[in-house]
Amino acid sequence: MPPRELGYDRARLERLRRGAVAVVAEPAVFWVEGSAALACLQGLLTNDLVKPGEHSLIYGALLTPKGAIVVDYWVFREPERFALVAPIEGRLASHELFRRQLPPRLARLADATGQVEALWLLGSQGFAALARSPIKPIPDAAGRTVTLEYPDGRLFLGLAPETAPFAALAVGPRSAIRDFAEALAGVGVESGTAEDLEAARILAGWPALGAEIDDRTLPQEVRYDQLGGVSYTKGCYVGQETVARLHFRGHTNRELRGLVWRGAAALEGDGVTAAGRSVGTVRSTLVLDDRLLGLSPIRREVAAGAEVEAGGRTARVVALPFAAEDLDG
Repeated sequence: MPPRELGYDRARLERLRRGAVAVVAEPAVFWVEGSAALACLQGLLTNDLVKPGEHSLIYGALLTPKGAIVVDYWVFREPERFALVAPIEGRLASHELFRRQLPPRLARLADATGQVEALWLLGSQGFAALARSPIKPIPDAAGRTVTLEYPDGRLFLGLAPETAPFAALAVGPRSAIRDFAEALAGVGVESGTAEDLEAARILAGWPALGAEIDDRTLPQEVRYDQLGGVSYTKGCYVGQETVARLHFRGHTNRELRGLVWRGAAALEGDGVTAAGRSVGTVRSTLVLDDRLLGLSPIRREVAAGAEVEAGGRTARVVALPFAAEDLDG
């Protein structure tokens, strides 16, 4: 599978590094509610939904019984329901898993995909822009949420944890998202595209379904420990045995790393080699005018700072997220 490639320019990069950008998209969205919704989801997702309490925004994933990631979600835990936001590519897999593992009598599922939209607020000044906007109230801490009332329904707004590739996430009816976006535009937030969202993801070293995450990927291979996407204290969930065994008794053979190439010439293939040995594959690339950035699951013995051959060119392995010197040095 060839790497996901995104061409990007310095001006747009600077918007993310020093400004605020709003991107409206249509991800897969599911409502889950019912008397045992919390208990059911707690037994499925990799992260703890109980400890953060209500009005929280949590990242986690559904796994196969062998511990491989099936779909990843941002979860709004609200008093009356849960809102699960997933990549659109994960919609069908979500349906199948929920159909088999959520008892309708205890946890009712509704697919809201296409009925609601999401707004991702990106950039280093994203939170500052939100704070000076007329949108009130806003969450009081990272990982917290509020509910905003609009004429056509409720909008959920959550502040992201520090590791996330965005500052805030809002989910609600189209008209509410439009009003929300207009309020942000009034304080200087620029309108962005899906390309900005993808660039922010790569810069943050965040894995994506269909790229860094495939049907054999384990959570620890794609930085779930660093991203806060997995709990080792909450108890049992599907795939937990494999995840816990790796954490307490061993380690993964591969870890998600960054790659930096000088110049933006095209790659020849996706293989990564060190000392003539295959050590990984390039999964995503961000093409700038003077360099190329990439994400790759690489064998753990290849340390940050090492030089490798990646896509037929010499690249430097770096820790994630990408640092300023990776972009400018």
